[in-house]
Amino acid sequence: MQSITDLIARLPKAELHIHLEGSLEPDLLFQLAERNRLSLDYDSVDALRSAYVFSNLQEFLDIYYVGMQVLQTDSDFYDLAMAYFRRAISDNVRHAEVFFDPQAHVSRGVPIGAVVSGITGAVAEARGLGLSVYLIPCFLRHLSAENAQNTLSELQPYLDKFHAIGLDSSELDNPPSQFYDVFERARRYGLKTVAHAGEEGPPDYIWQALDILQVDRIDHGNRAIEDHKLISRLAQSGTPLTMCPLSNLKLGAVDKLEEHPLGNMLEEGLVVTVNSDDPAYFGGYINENFLQVADALQLSAEHIICLARNSFKASFLLAEEKVFWQNEISAIEQEVVEC
Repeated sequence: MQSITDLIARLPKAELHIHLEGSLEPDLLFQLAERNRLSLDYDSVDALRSAYVFSNLQEFLDIYYVGMQVLQTDSDFYDLAMAYFRRAISDNVRHAEVFFDPQAHVSRGVPIGAVVSGITGAVAEARGLGLSVYLIPCFLRHLSAENAQNTLSELQPYLDKFHAIGLDSSELDNPPSQFYDVFERARRYGLKTVAHAGEEGPPDYIWQALDILQVDRIDHGNRAIEDHKLISRLAQSGTPLTMCPLSNLKLGAVDKLEEHPLGNMLEEGLVVTVNSDDPAYFGGYINENFLQVADALQLSAEHIICLARNSFKASFLLAEEKVFWQNEISAIEQEVVEC
């Protein structure tokens, strides 16, 4: 039988939990700082990378928002997006549903049009390289619901560029329920909805995302494992969870990958997926997340194939597109069985 490493590399995958700003590698960050004549608090790429040590989500966010200061023009956003798209393609990602944070840029005086223009330009180029991309602007939950409403209004001229809206940033003390009105409005515009819940926040935040925001997917969802009724609900509804193992390890959501709930959730029949979250900060793109969690949890080839299937099943692709990729996975699965 071929190795798990080879299998992960061969399988087509969809990445459903990736923050574009979180793919800003230190070397590109320095290049953009030089382009925009900005000074940094770090004198080298290595010094910056060595600062990527966090004990919780907020410590990460503190440096994350500082790093994105170098993103100022449509060219900056284009370069950022293309760097991620090329890296994803190298991991055999064939479809990506990508988060970005409009409020973090507009609040710095960057026009929303520059953000959208740069990213969508890269999306068009990625399509020619064999990667389909859906964009998901996210609301920052540490800001007010009113701010989110204003942001949605600013995004309105560009709604045809997006497939969903999301909710991210500091989870503790910022429950999903606060954003009911703006999520309801987004659904009226025909957008899908997703929300970060149950990463650091309690299982109740996942219930709120499901019942109040009526999301189509839960991002993270680790703490669902603490609530048996919630696990049953997720299994029965088939609501996907976009999990990020190396992110959870880096931010202390789990002490070691052997304790990650993904394996148990697979056994419970949940539609769980593997993703990279903020790979420039957490030390691994999607294949590295697959490899490390497979090793830690002793996942079988069947588990890996299931996770790849889940990635397309959980996506917002059209039904016929999902069938195409499931057939591609089935062909590889047949080769594994024959070996």
